[in-house]
Amino acid sequence: MADKPEPDLEIVETRVYRGANIWSYEQAIHLVVDLGSLESFPTNTIPGFTDNLLAALPGLREHSCSRGRRGGFVERLNEGTWLGHVAEHAALALQQEVGHDIRRGKTRQVKGHPGRYHVIYGYVDEQVGLTAGRLAVRLVNHLVRPDPEFDFEDERERFILRAERTAFGPSTQAILDEAVSRDIPWLRLNQYSLVQLGQGVHAKRIRATMTSETSSIAVDIASDKDLTTRLLGAAGLPVPRQETVRSADQAVRMAERIGYPVVVKPLDGNHGRGVCLDLVDADGVRNAFPIAQEQSRRGSVVVESFITGKDYRCLIIDGRMVAIAERVPASVTGDGTSTVQQLVDLTNADPRRGVGHEKVLTRIKVDDAALDVLAGQKHTLESVPAEGEVVKLALTGNMSTGGISIDRTFEAHPENVEVAEEAARMIGLDIAGIDFICPDITQPVRETGGAICEVNAAPGFRMHTHPTIGEPQFIAKPVVDMLFPPGTPARIPIVAVTGTNGKTTTARMISHIFKGMGRKVGMTSTDGVVIDERLVIRADASGPRSARMVLQNPRVDFAVFEVARGGILREGLGYERNDVAVVLNVQPDHLGLRGIDTVEQLADVKAVLVEAVPRDGHAVLNADDPLVREMRRRCSGQVVWFSMAQRDTPEGAEVRDLIDAHCRRGGKALVLESTERGEMIVVRHGRRDMQLAWTHLLPATFGGRARMNVQNSLAAAAAAFASGAPLHDIRQGLRTFSTSYYLSPGRLNEVEVNGVNVIVDYCHNAPGMRMLGDFVDRVGESLDSASDLGKPSRIGVIATAGDRRDEDMRELGEVAAQHFDVVVVREDVALRGRERGDTAALVAEGVRLRMDAGGRCKQVEVILEEIEAVRHAMARANRGDLVVVCVDKHAAVMAELENWSRQAHAGSAAYDEAPVGDPDYTPRD
Repeated sequence: MADKPEPDLEIVETRVYRGANIWSYEQAIHLVVDLGSLESFPTNTIPGFTDNLLAALPGLREHSCSRGRRGGFVERLNEGTWLGHVAEHAALALQQEVGHDIRRGKTRQVKGHPGRYHVIYGYVDEQVGLTAGRLAVRLVNHLVRPDPEFDFEDERERFILRAERTAFGPSTQAILDEAVSRDIPWLRLNQYSLVQLGQGVHAKRIRATMTSETSSIAVDIASDKDLTTRLLGAAGLPVPRQETVRSADQAVRMAERIGYPVVVKPLDGNHGRGVCLDLVDADGVRNAFPIAQEQSRRGSVVVESFITGKDYRCLIIDGRMVAIAERVPASVTGDGTSTVQQLVDLTNADPRRGVGHEKVLTRIKVDDAALDVLAGQKHTLESVPAEGEVVKLALTGNMSTGGISIDRTFEAHPENVEVAEEAARMIGLDIAGIDFICPDITQPVRETGGAICEVNAAPGFRMHTHPTIGEPQFIAKPVVDMLFPPGTPARIPIVAVTGTNGKTTTARMISHIFKGMGRKVGMTSTDGVVIDERLVIRADASGPRSARMVLQNPRVDFAVFEVARGGILREGLGYERNDVAVVLNVQPDHLGLRGIDTVEQLADVKAVLVEAVPRDGHAVLNADDPLVREMRRRCSGQVVWFSMAQRDTPEGAEVRDLIDAHCRRGGKALVLESTERGEMIVVRHGRRDMQLAWTHLLPATFGGRARMNVQNSLAAAAAAFASGAPLHDIRQGLRTFSTSYYLSPGRLNEVEVNGVNVIVDYCHNAPGMRMLGDFVDRVGESLDSASDLGKPSRIGVIATAGDRRDEDMRELGEVAAQHFDVVVVREDVALRGRERGDTAALVAEGVRLRMDAGGRCKQVEVILEEIEAVRHAMARANRGDLVVVCVDKHAAVMAELENWSRQAHAGSAAYDEAPVGDPDYTPRD
């Protein structure tokens, strides 16, 4: 034990969960921290630590922690808590300082590693959350022993500035808040303001206040102020006289033709930049021209008549006026003693003012334009205005230049509202900001001499949602109403499938059923991303990023996700919730990885899908698996059981009693009923029993011999039933789904190569090999009875991944040796941390152990390269034999088998020189 605390707190691992995960129902950041010597020093043993921490982050006084009341965390600090826990709360407090209302967090010790802790906390913005965690750790170390190179105030300011750069603007945030309140999911598509609302076919996009419904032509028209004025004028709407010019001399001539005073502004500017008002002579126009031209993308400048009056912004959404704000230019009011500069500084000290759009008001910027405005009023920054004198610092009322807003929504004259709505319709904008200049918005603009001076696409909402004076208007509501009218869906159904074995086949079965119903299904699996039966990405796509890709696709109206353990541990689900969660089984595989050492822990990982089921959703659970059965307690929705159990065993009777009780309460289940004619899949709903299909008539079950696919068919049918599919569509889907290479590549594909029966499957672990072995035994028995050339041999080509435990590899070999006469052991291309040959040696060792104990296997061979192993197995096989190939690259293996068949038909005797299989192979019709 150290004599005194050292600043040893260190982050050793970082993960970002972008959806539900093993620690939280929502997105979270997971830090694994090592306390080092600080493991021996809780907070109450470090002099001054608590006081200094609270001085640095006063917001921690509000944290309730586990006490459930304000100040609970301070109590924990005084009693003594470990510094990993402190880092968690500091990360939350830092995020709260930038307006992210996050309160979720927990700290737990890493089992078996004293001094290491899991620190988990929520986030709004991923980069802000990560930076907050790193800064929190640095702060804790600094408070243990001051670091002369660490200035917390400077670091906090940089942190706040970074958060402001990545934060959404007020307009975007208002729309997102409204969407969230309606349970509309959203997804940020870039680091700026491009956001998707909704999922799949229902998705809409926004960028600030521009939507996917905004007309590009309308935006172009609004950007051309000359064209806008001409169109509005042609519609009989009040507009100022104006002309477009490209030189200062032209500007002067047009000003004289229009008549002074005039306005000079850029043809296609925004935010009021480059606008010069109330120009009364030629010199003023000449000086204003370069200012306006600099802000014009096309280099053209508009000269128009100056309309006197107040500046009003009318916000039109979907053809209706929703808010009106009076915009007052940036100004200060004299007190008789302070200079203009001092008055500006005092105004900018208002906590509501910030840089750009970070806060509800923008700081007044004193630039050359402001100095010119001051000069026009006979003032400088050193002038001392008289008490009560209003000194303008800008001519336009834009909030982006420091102006303020006054809400006038309910004061406008109905005729003015009609004029503004007609202007938006003429331009064609779904969201438009109509700028009026008129003496009084309460009087008809046509009578008071006012005019529409501008129409803006993508108008800012800040002046309406956070007016300086008056009531805020909730204008995000009509935007979301326009994109998602009441009753319109925003989500697509999501079915998520997990389990140790059978995930891919079950996901394909579910997709096939709904494809037959006319749905555009997006599916992810270990083979890739499939959109409407087209493989668009060839990769292991069973993780959260692939799920998000499907949810972004505008064609998809139904999603089926294969969800693997690795993706959940690495990033969470990647989406908020799934309507149906299917859990097939939990077997000892992938143990010893990422802190998952027991099958019970593995079950906790897979239960994340069940926890992500909403109240109106369903969890489809395998009642035959005790670990899956226990997941019913984690489900907020309804449970749908599926089971192959019969009452002829104690375990089967227990399962059927559970299902009977469930159905008596109105629940749903799919079970197998054995009869003299075979096995029937029966749908049970409450007290009703409905026959679905004979298992031996389903092609994927090989006449009922492939028990793993009988189970997968039950799960797929249960998921479809829970999703609302009619029974006849479920039945038709199961009857037309086969394990052909076209529908189920690499999963129990059966081919005949010159009289040799070949099965190609992805089996790679001992539990899967038991099920595959059972199938091999059943198929082998039928081959034995049909053969008149003696007892056919069974040859297996097997392998496993290099990141499995040694004992798992040996177990795979032992199981395989019980079902095959000859076992050929190969290796995957990706060794996953092993040396070449190590994995195969361990699997072969397991085969030999079973051989010595009297297993079926009589010979084991090691051929590391996959294609060479397939060639060797085929060379050993005689007509009528059964060869089972457990593949890594199924396309290459299928190509090799076709090459073998082609060479044999051609009578080639030199097959060893045949080309290696094509990894992009697609079988011929």
